[in-house]
Amino acid sequence: MKAKWTTRMSYLIFAAMVLLLAACGSQQQEAAGTNAAASAEVAAAPASAEPTSSSAATEQDADKYKGVVVHLEGSQVGPMIVGKEKGWFAEEIGKYGATVEFQTLASASQYNEALAAGRLDIVRTGYIGTITAQAADIAFKSIAEGSSGAPDAILVPQASGIQSIKDLKGKTIAVAKGSSSWGLLQHALKKEGISPDDVKLVNLQPSDAQAAYQGGQVDAWVIFEPYRSQETSSGSSRIVAESSTIGLFTPGYVISRTEFADQYPELVEAFLKAYQKSIDWQKANLDEAVALNAKIKNVSEDTIRASMANPSSEPTNLPISEEATKFQQETADLMFELGEIKTKVDVSKVIDNTFITKTLADIKAAVNK
Repeated sequence: MKAKWTTRMSYLIFAAMVLLLAACGSQQQEAAGTNAAASAEVAAAPASAEPTSSSAATEQDADKYKGVVVHLEGSQVGPMIVGKEKGWFAEEIGKYGATVEFQTLASASQYNEALAAGRLDIVRTGYIGTITAQAADIAFKSIAEGSSGAPDAILVPQASGIQSIKDLKGKTIAVAKGSSSWGLLQHALKKEGISPDDVKLVNLQPSDAQAAYQGGQVDAWVIFEPYRSQETSSGSSRIVAESSTIGLFTPGYVISRTEFADQYPELVEAFLKAYQKSIDWQKANLDEAVALNAKIKNVSEDTIRASMANPSSEPTNLPISEEATKFQQETADLMFELGEIKTKVDVSKVIDNTFITKTLADIKAAVNK
């Protein structure tokens, strides 16, 4: 009896082991099949050089870049002041756990210095600034067209005898070297066949240039908004030349440090999203935008309104066009010809439209939901 019981138990144990091994084998085959399917799905996914992040942050992104500080220039009239004061840059960038710090810089030369030192991550700058930055081997990407033109003008006092570009020969002119205003002057002189050596250029940042101009220490001042409108709306100055009168297409650009853009693509897209929101709000609430900018810049509302009415001041947030790139290359070649940059540059090398293209697509998708 004992032998039969032992035999029966052995049989039952053996059967259980067979069933257990069969179950394990089935699970392994199922897991192997799942992994194979996943591998096939990954392998089938197309490779892309474009940023793959989404500008629509989710809850899981809330701490993705916690501790990262995004450095912006926040003193430019228009969407930058609007977005800063409304908190939209901080809000969009904050969706990824990062924070924003703003600084006040006067012109492109200071932007480039800050970019090179890693103290500035994203900035809206003029067309000349991108060329000088590229010639100086500053690593950056041009990620969007940030304005429809450069709102610069060559100003002279109302009572001045200077009536045309030709009359600038032999005169003393204040301008911030490396700025879009400096670019306007170089194009204007070339158009009239005047050598830069035939005028005396005084390199001054806007506030110092304004004091020198108003004090009669220089004959002319080449400057951008809102200084331009501040002088002309008061009736104390008149315009000798501007981009539209000499046939220039001079859009502004939004640029980002290459290292920053490569490491934090979602934050670049968050900036562009906030910039677009600021543009839309400014257009829909012009009176309030004028009042806000006037208060921050401590100038009259009439000056800001005139500045925003300048067609070349219209803010944009668009992919960089072939037309802009063509003109940019012509300007870079002129600067090399004049000896203002020491190496020839191919301006197309710094253009990266993937960020703005994706951001605009995300905004459109959100609207159509």
